[in-house]
Amino acid sequence: MARSITDLALKGRRVFMRVDFNVPIRNGAIGDDTRIRASLPSIEYALEKGATLILASHLGRPKGKPNPEFSLRPVAARLSELLGRPVEFADDCIGEVAKAAIDKAARGGRVVLLENLRFHPEEEQNDSGFAQQLADLADVYVNDAFGSAHRAHASTEGIAHHVKETAAGLLMADELEHLGRVLRSPERPFVAVLGGAKVSDKLEVIQNLIPRVDALLIGGAMAYTFLKARGVAVGRSLVEEELLDAARDVERRAKERNLRLELPVDHVVAAKIEAGVPSETLDVADPAIGDRMGLDIGPKTIATYNAVIAGAHTVMWNGPMGVFEIDAFARGTIDVAKAIAEVKGTTVIGGGDSIAAVEKAGVTDRITHISTGGGASLEFLGGRQLPGVVALG
Repeated sequence: MARSITDLALKGRRVFMRVDFNVPIRNGAIGDDTRIRASLPSIEYALEKGATLILASHLGRPKGKPNPEFSLRPVAARLSELLGRPVEFADDCIGEVAKAAIDKAARGGRVVLLENLRFHPEEEQNDSGFAQQLADLADVYVNDAFGSAHRAHASTEGIAHHVKETAAGLLMADELEHLGRVLRSPERPFVAVLGGAKVSDKLEVIQNLIPRVDALLIGGAMAYTFLKARGVAVGRSLVEEELLDAARDVERRAKERNLRLELPVDHVVAAKIEAGVPSETLDVADPAIGDRMGLDIGPKTIATYNAVIAGAHTVMWNGPMGVFEIDAFARGTIDVAKAIAEVKGTTVIGGGDSIAAVEKAGVTDRITHISTGGGASLEFLGGRQLPGVVALG
């Protein structure tokens, strides 16, 4: 386990903190500041201990060159409001422009936000020279961006080799603690609920969880690759043909382990993904699906999944049960979210669309831990080492 920011002496030192401020911005307005708020504990801790904070993040995919659409300037303004103190903004993340902004911050509010790291192609290339330029700005490096920890970029991996003292921020440490405990020593029964569009996105996670969980519940479009592998007619439902053998292998391994693996037994079908389109609930084996597609799990499946979840002491959920953005196909996801919220034990939501799902269900405050890193949490739960974590030592 990496050192925590709480293990470092920070007074009078310049702390380069990699944060995840990759928030939705449209016409200069921030649509959701959840990710900014997530790092406030680390930011406020460093300030209380007397540090000058140099905050760095990426935003979107500007393809290695400056683009006003992806500027972090609106984030600096919002952060200033949240902290109740001035936040300097540096128009570049390296060089004299950055150093001047840091010097100004050191004499004032002690917080500076650097411009988008990805305005430089060297960031994603993990260029050693660029990492050194970032490191030259600070005395200490802290990574609080769990959502970017699966990327070996200059600000998440490279910089750690050029700064003597490194540590995990409070958010990063919290993520590693909760996700690590789920994999290492879950209270049983341990139930994993996996959904979303593609088996390919979750295959490593499934394979890593098979020896660890007591039940695996699969929903969402990814279920149709498994159903087709069983010989079920799935209409125009999303299927990854190249993964049919992988799906059969998962079922074989689950059977060998005597693991309870549940797939939908009924579903809500429609001709297209669109609000107001006629829909029908059918058993999954019903050929009446025709050329329609499955867009949500049905009531029988919901009842089965909820019963399994009700008996759990640990639940890990990643991925919706259907196209929950459309109300007609949201019931499965909402009901599963509510069932997970009722669990008397540890519940972990693995980032991505699942966060929006628990918000839509109104149960966010009843979940033990909601991960901020969709891709990072998937890779971690899939058994991979995260470069941004390994670099912290």
